[in-house]
This record gives sequence, structure tokens and C-alpha cells, in this order.
Amino acid sequence: MVLAVGSQVLASQLRVPALIIMLPAGFTAGAITGDVDPERLLGPAFHSLVSLAVAVILYNAGLGLGLGKMAREHVVTRLVAFGVPITWGFAAGLAALLLGMSSGAAIMLGAILVVSGPTVVNPLLRFVRPTEHLSRLLDWEGSLIDPIGGVLGSVVFAAVAVRGGLGHDFGRFVLSILTGLGGAALGIAVLWLCLVRLKVGKQLATITQLAGVVGVAAACDILYDDSGLIAAILMGLALANLGAFRTVARDQFFETLVQLFIGLLFVSISALVTPSSLRHVVLPTLGLVAVLVLVTRPLVAFISTLGSNLSRAERAFIGWMDPRGIVAAATASTFAPALVEKHIGGAGKILPVTFLVIVMTVALYGLSAVPVAKLLGVSRPPRASTLLVGADPWVLDLARALRQAGVDAVSWAAGEDLRRQIEGAGLELAPDEALTAAVRERTELEDVSAVLLLTGDDGYNALAATVLEGQSRTPVYRLTPRHGYSPAAQDNAGAATLFSPTLTHDEIARRHGSGSRVTTTAANSAIPTGSDVLFLIHSGRDLRPVTTSNTPAPEPGDTAVLLGPS
Repeated sequence: MVLAVGSQVLASQLRVPALIIMLPAGFTAGAITGDVDPERLLGPAFHSLVSLAVAVILYNAGLGLGLGKMAREHVVTRLVAFGVPITWGFAAGLAALLLGMSSGAAIMLGAILVVSGPTVVNPLLRFVRPTEHLSRLLDWEGSLIDPIGGVLGSVVFAAVAVRGGLGHDFGRFVLSILTGLGGAALGIAVLWLCLVRLKVGKQLATITQLAGVVGVAAACDILYDDSGLIAAILMGLALANLGAFRTVARDQFFETLVQLFIGLLFVSISALVTPSSLRHVVLPTLGLVAVLVLVTRPLVAFISTLGSNLSRAERAFIGWMDPRGIVAAATASTFAPALVEKHIGGAGKILPVTFLVIVMTVALYGLSAVPVAKLLGVSRPPRASTLLVGADPWVLDLARALRQAGVDAVSWAAGEDLRRQIEGAGLELAPDEALTAAVRERTELEDVSAVLLLTGDDGYNALAATVLEGQSRTPVYRLTPRHGYSPAAQDNAGAATLFSPTLTHDEIARRHGSGSRVTTTAANSAIPTGSDVLFLIHSGRDLRPVTTSNTPAPEPGDTAVLLGPS
């Protein structure tokens, strides 16, 4: 746990994917000590625990997979539809040719290596900062390919590992799939009962999901090995896409658990890889990675983006982004030992080869993605905008005043009609997905230096402040709630409160309707009678709000933003 969490903390400070730190940390600890050895510490239980942890991770991946929204992005569909069989075929063929694996082991390795996944793609995208459309395509591809790769790995394992006649193999294979489907149906029913019908509290909802996924996956695995992964994925997809679960929100603590599981799996799995197991597979794996990177992925990107509205540079960047991540490592560690026990030729090479492919692809794409994006011209320029949420006339007046004073301000509102008002006022509208993803999916706000919650709905301002403050480093400010608003909700809403205590939304709107306007003046000049200072602008663009607890002191050259007579 110390290695897993410490690696992630170090990676966050170095701004590199955590895999780059975790894999060498686990490998080194396993190689130089006799204590970091999961199989010795846990015995046969280790692989069962890995399987259950993977089930939880795949369930979480399914929760982030909105199939309806992705279906409208045909490029994503084609990246998966063409990418899975093409990558699988290349990887399996090269494994048999370069590594001398049997057909069964080669097919299993090919199935493992089709996955990429958001746990490694998303940190790279945040670091590279490609165009928004390009970032969304790659994010969705990774989110979709993880559960598909998990299902494919389970299916292939069932087909490769089962012994007996052809009819017996096919029967066991079908029963494994049916077991996963039946377990998923049972798990979905249990979660519906607890989360929707009984409406258990937030803490119980989190542990109910955890217990439900673990229980169903374990029960399925008792009946047929690794059918639990299929059940876990389908349960996550159901919660994300069925209308009955629309009111169930993704929980941040569950995300934290998954992040911990990912770290523990990577460190533990890499600790299993010994230097001796790598000795004879490094050069063949280097050849395998070279073909996957230079031939397979560009071919998949070329076929999948034909006829799309993507530019040539964007298509080229998609062809240069396909790292492997946690699902590849976890499925390899889950299936490889079982195949070794069944004496499948070359199965002992699956785990070390997968480990090397992950290390090589993460290192290659992690080090080269930024210069490649800059060379192709698909990187977004660095930007730090102030985001104004609201579309009342005085809010639009404030946005115009800030922009005229040199502050990079963008606006957003929750309704389509309100967003049209913002555009009609000649103001820049923030991308809809940015704030929606930050609020609903609890992701970091990008390109935003501060959020000003200026709507007339005190409840919305308080809720958005609480959510954004909980997971973003971006400063969040909200208006003083009107009189009569719940004191408990006001205290728990988080975020600093803007302006003087008397300047509620209703009071500002009343004054604006009576002729007051938002203006700017030199901060060292006399403040006109009847005016209130809302902000100070330092160095031409640094916005410093006046809050109920702090009034910034003006410095030479500052500009004051006022609400007062026009």
C-alpha cells in the first residue's frame, strides 16, 4: 500500500502517468526483497483477490460508459470495432512467431493486449492537452475498450483453458457466458432494490455497490472461473445506462477505492515479474511493441477515421496514442497462472511479456506524446480563464466589463436558452462538456483559473460549490444566499462568498434594473458614492474577488471593478 500510494503521489508531483512509477517500484521491490511477494504472503488467495479487484475496476469502468452518447461518435465505434480484431490478430500472430508461444497462449496474449483504458490514457491527455474533440474521442475509446477487453479476455480464457471434446468445450464456454449474464441480472436486481427502491444513504450506497460487485463476481467464479468479470462489467453498464438508476450518482469514495485497488494491483503484479523471467523475452517483446506502435495502431487509426471530419493531424495523433494499462496487467496475472497449470505451451511468458509491453508503451507515449502533439499542431494553448456561471443581465454586464479590462473571462449557463443569450451578447461560451463533466463525473476543471457561481438559484450555487470544491484545485466563489436560505446548507456549501453580505443575487439584480452598471476604474482613485467594489484586477489580468471574509488591498496599477451608477 505504501508503494502504491507513494508512487501515485510522486507521479502527481512529477506530472507523469502513475504507471511509470508504480511498475518499476513493484518490480524493484519484488526483485531485491523477499518480503514483497504476494504469492508467498497470500498464497492461492492472491489470484482470487486479483480477480475480485479487477471485477471492481471493470464495474467502475462500466459506470463511466454512456453508450447512447458514444454511439453518436462513429469514430469511437470504429476505433473499437476495427481496433479489437486488428490488434488481436497482429499481437497473437507476432506472439506465436517471435515468442514461440502455442496458438492458445498466443491468442490469449493477443486478447489481453487489445485494451488501453482511461487509467493510463486520461493522465496522458491531461498532460498533453490535445484539442477538446480529440481528447474526448481518445477518452471514450479507452473507457469503452476496457470492459470489452475484460469480456474478451474472459471469453478467450474459457475457450482456451477448457479441456475435453469440442462439444464439451463449447458447452462450457456457453455456460460461462450464461453464468456471467445471470449473475449480472441478479446483481442489477439487488442494486436496484438497495439504491432505488430502499434508497439507502450515501455511505451505504457505496459499500452496497462494493459488496454487490464482489459478491456476484465471487459467486459466478465459484460456478465457472472468471465469469464474474462479465457480470461485473454488465452491472456497471446497467447503472450507467438504465433509466431506473438515473438518480444514482457516482460516488467519490468509490472512485478512491478503485484508485487504491489499481495501485495495489500494479505494484503486486509487477512484483511477481522476476528478472529471470524477462531474460529471454525482452528482445522479442521489443519487436512486438515496435509492430504494434508503428504498424498496427496507425493502421487502425487510418481505417477508423476514413471519411470523418478530423484533420490529417488529428488522425495522425490518434495513430500515436495506444498505451496499455491496468486491465491488461490484471487479466494477465489472473489468466496466465491458470493456463500454466493447464500446461498451455508458452503461458508462462504471458505475464512478463504483458509487463514489458505496458512499460514500453507507457514510457514511449508518455515521453513522446507532448512533442508529437506540438509537431502536429493539435495541442491547446495554455489558458487560464475565469468562468462565470449565470446569464442574468448583470452577469453579462460583469463578463463584458472583465473582458474589456483584459481578464480572460468565459461564461456558461445550465439551459440552452440561457447559453444562446450569452452568445447573443457577444461573449465567449465555455464548452458544455467541461463543467458538466466536472460536476457530474467529479473531474478536474481544465483551463479555468476561478469559478464564479452567479445564478439566482442559491441551492444550485451551494451544490455546485460543494462538488467543485471537493475535487478541484480551482478556487470557487458563490454569491451570498438570500435571506431565509437554510443556514445549515449555507455553512456546508463550501467556497468563499462573494462581495459584501448585503449583495445577494436579488439585490444586485434590483440595483442593475434601477440603472446601476458594472464599470472599471483605477483602484487608487476615489470610489464614487453609491458604488461597491466587486473585484480588483492585478497586473492587467489577475482577478482578485472581494469576499465577505477578505477585501484585497489595492496595489499600484490595479483596476477596480465596481457596481454603481453608470
